[in-house]
Amino acid sequence: MRRGIAATALVASLALAATACGGDDSGSDSSGPVTITWWDTSNATNEAPTYQALVKEFEAANKDIKVKYVNVPFDQAQNKFDTAAGSKGAPDVLRSEVGWTPAFAKKGFFLPLDGTEALAEQDKFKSNLIEQAKYEDKVYGVPFTTDTLALVYNKDLFEKAGVEAPKTWDDLKKAAATIKDKTGVDGYWGSTQSYYAQTFLYGEGTDTVDADAKKITVNSAAAKKGYGTWLSLFDGKGLHKADTTADAYAHIQEAFVNGKVAAIMQGPWEITNFYKGSAFKDKNNLGIATVPAGSTGKAGAPTGGHNLSVYAGSDKAHQEASLKFVKFMTSAKAQETIALKNSTLPTRDDAYTAEVKADPGIAGYQTVLAAAQPRPALPEYSSFFPHLDTELNGIAGGKESLDKGLGDAETAIAKLVPDFSK
Repeated sequence: MRRGIAATALVASLALAATACGGDDSGSDSSGPVTITWWDTSNATNEAPTYQALVKEFEAANKDIKVKYVNVPFDQAQNKFDTAAGSKGAPDVLRSEVGWTPAFAKKGFFLPLDGTEALAEQDKFKSNLIEQAKYEDKVYGVPFTTDTLALVYNKDLFEKAGVEAPKTWDDLKKAAATIKDKTGVDGYWGSTQSYYAQTFLYGEGTDTVDADAKKITVNSAAAKKGYGTWLSLFDGKGLHKADTTADAYAHIQEAFVNGKVAAIMQGPWEITNFYKGSAFKDKNNLGIATVPAGSTGKAGAPTGGHNLSVYAGSDKAHQEASLKFVKFMTSAKAQETIALKNSTLPTRDDAYTAEVKADPGIAGYQTVLAAAQPRPALPEYSSFFPHLDTELNGIAGGKESLDKGLGDAETAIAKLVPDFSK
């Protein structure tokens, strides 16, 4: 899941309006090539150029297929596709966040991929990522990129302060205070976004819901404890106060890459941007550690990432072309290229070549993936985040209490899963 990345350039918006077309009007005459539309939801600056280059490579090898590439801002894509697929104008292929995949599959918007050309090498992909692309035992997306959150830190600042990567949140608080004393720089800057706060729930052995028991747990004692720890990290020596502005993501990122804060939680999609900052001209200064553990001793962050899915509403010719395109983009060769250019994590084992693993960022995140926790196989799950974002932002900003905010979140989630108990 890509949080807070809003590449909302006007040109992208205009391109989207002009090219939002799927099987209905993205074709060609019978003698010409088939033109498919791909909505790419990646960062337009540091990821999209690699994908655009691969599109050209695919077209060169497949003269009978053209790909209309459209970069759709991640924070707009879910609603745009939902609207387009429910009427007309959906793309033939969508770069779907893993949480969207079961939701759109449930609505009948995605084509089942079992037995198709796109999944011909299914056994090459990490099995847990294939599971995340399923809905009711059918696969609706081919894993394209995977990610999780890590505690990323400035090794130089940590060394100057004489502290090590913390194992628990209490360790982090102590380290942050020491870093502030020794270097004058804040030790940690947390995010108010709910995706980042998931880590604190996992540290208490809980989640927003218990899908198996069909119970809402966002307001449980364990969840309150986790969110309480999350809230406590916005106040104290060396702990940066909560940024509740619309540009908080950018503020946190900028501070970290330029050495103004020693540690944050972040995902591998920002590795290339880390390296552009003054603090990480030497790539080896980037420390990557598993997120600290909660009171249960558990440490883990959400498993995120994206699948490539094919629109069920496209005609046969467009679907066949789309399946071929998806197979190409998720091939070992393409995955290796993407990893080397974008420093994102491949989804198949044979793409972790020696050259890929030589990137310290990829190697570091590959290590923390072992502690990543998949989300429940619940189509409505991704819809929880907007409600949680609103409530947690209010809580962190002091506009409402933790009890009030979590109570309101519980009410909002209950409307999305009315058959769940509280």
